[in-house]
Amino acid sequence: MATINVYLHFSGNCEKAFNFYKSVFGGEYQFIGRYREISETARQNIPHATDDQIMDIALPISKETILMGADIIDPEKDLTHAYSSFSLYVNAIDKIEADRLFTALSEEGKVIIAITNQFWGSYYGQCKDKFGISWKISFNANEG
Repeated sequence: MATINVYLHFSGNCEKAFNFYKSVFGGEYQFIGRYREISETARQNIPHATDDQIMDIALPISKETILMGADIIDPEKDLTHAYSSFSLYVNAIDKIEADRLFTALSEEGKVIIAITNQFWGSYYGQCKDKFGISWKISFNANEG
C-alpha cells in the first residue's frame, strides 16, 4: 500500500521549526538540502530564497512516517492562513507519550482542546504549535 507523508511549507523559518520537531519527536534528519545546493538555472525560479534556507528536509517520525518541509519564499504568498485547513493527527503509544507530545507541541503555541479522556473513549487533545501548525494528539487504550 502507498504511504502518505506530510510536507510543510514555511516562510523562512523551516529549519527552526524542524529543530523544534526533532526535539519533540527525536530521531535524526534523513536529508537536509539548502537552496545553495541547486543549480543556478533552477535558482532563477526562486529569487527570494537565501543560500541557507531549506529547500527540502526530512525527519523520520516512525518506520512509516516522515515529516518533510521546505522554505517556500514568495513575498506574494501569505502562508499564515494556509495551515488552518488541516491538522496533523498523532496516535500515541500510551498516555505518557500523548501527554509529552501535547505538552511539547503546545508550548508557546495554543491549546485548542486540553488533552483528556473524551466521550468517544480516546485520550485526546488539540493544539497549535508556535509555528501555527495544528496537531491532534490521541491515545486509544482499546487500540493500544
